[in-house]
Amino acid sequence: MSERQEWSPRHPRYMISVAAELVGMHPQTLRIYEQKGLVRPKRTAGNTRLYSDEDVERLRLIQRLTTEIGLNLAGVERVLRLEDELARLRRQLDRMEREMRETVEEVHRRYRRDLVLYRAPQPPMKRD
Repeated sequence: MSERQEWSPRHPRYMISVAAELVGMHPQTLRIYEQKGLVRPKRTAGNTRLYSDEDVERLRLIQRLTTEIGLNLAGVERVLRLEDELARLRRQLDRMEREMRETVEEVHRRYRRDLVLYRAPQPPMKRD
């Protein structure tokens, strides 16, 4: 990663042996999870798997679901699919909320620009 490139949790950085060590799994387990579509590491030009921090967190979630909750891989797949859908919907909701706020702010700016102060008519002055 160059000095100018910012860190991203999606940036692939760990070879399979390092990722496996970080999560306390055997590299073959990671290969099985990839084969089942539970995790999708990036590949280098030489076809080496590279895992991102986001991938490592997903592996930790898989580990919790299987060891702490006792889900089988079909259950894990379902939970991960639901988690992915929830994240997608949250992003969509955030985007819609941002657009709504921008629209409301624009309407408020227009109102201020079109606003004309109202002055009540003054009674006519009496002439003596």
